[in-house]
Amino acid sequence: MAGARVRAAAVLLALGCALAIAYTADAQQWLRAHATFYGGADASGTMGEPRGACGYGNLYAQGYGTRTAALSTALFGNGASCGQCYKLVCDRKTDRTWCKPGVSVTVSVTNFCPPNWDLPSDKGGWCNPPRPHFDMAQPAWEKIGIYRGGIIPVIYQRVPCVKRGGVRFAINGHDYFNLVLVTNVAGPGSIKSMDVRGSKSPNNWMPMARNWGANWHSLTYLNGQGLSFRVTVTDGQTIIFNNLVSPNWRFGQSFASNLQFHL
Repeated sequence: MAGARVRAAAVLLALGCALAIAYTADAQQWLRAHATFYGGADASGTMGEPRGACGYGNLYAQGYGTRTAALSTALFGNGASCGQCYKLVCDRKTDRTWCKPGVSVTVSVTNFCPPNWDLPSDKGGWCNPPRPHFDMAQPAWEKIGIYRGGIIPVIYQRVPCVKRGGVRFAINGHDYFNLVLVTNVAGPGSIKSMDVRGSKSPNNWMPMARNWGANWHSLTYLNGQGLSFRVTVTDGQTIIFNNLVSPNWRFGQSFASNLQFHL
């Protein structure tokens, strides 16, 4: 009987250690930052810029809605973070006054919060390097913070992006300058690399370069050709969108695929 109790105690101890390790590993994923808000109570002001620093344009039409954020220089990565998703919780251990308890919000990165060098980083220059900062659409911010607070401490972690439908492509630019905006990217949300292939050269994948935000460009003449895209996201997944664009495409058109990245 005593031996059984010892074995049971050993099992419980091992289980407790395992849970503690798992909790610690999960806790290490949470990082600290601060968050402010902009755009008004309906987030219409987040559409105020012509397209925002990621190029998504109308966030309602693109499916991003009001759960969005502009990131500071430390997090934005010159556009490499466009489309990523972050889960945020107001840090009540730091400030109980302006934090709503027991709630979180997940936002998509759609814009850039520029530095304000005229103000110190702890008194208005919230997005100054090297501060990690989220300037959130007001409806998203008010999910976790009380309006009068204005700025709140948060803990955050990157999470998979959940999307409806497939990845979408919008082609802009002109002859010899094909500017392709990629939206509605699930999984990691952000793109690592992208290639294009014209139907006249079916064995020739041509690398594209990030132009700005979520826009990628090719300097090849592709008019009158069907187009395929090969997209690699930041967790290493690659999808080939074969013959997505018909040869009679025109600049300014958008094309929706039925393919999507895994969470």
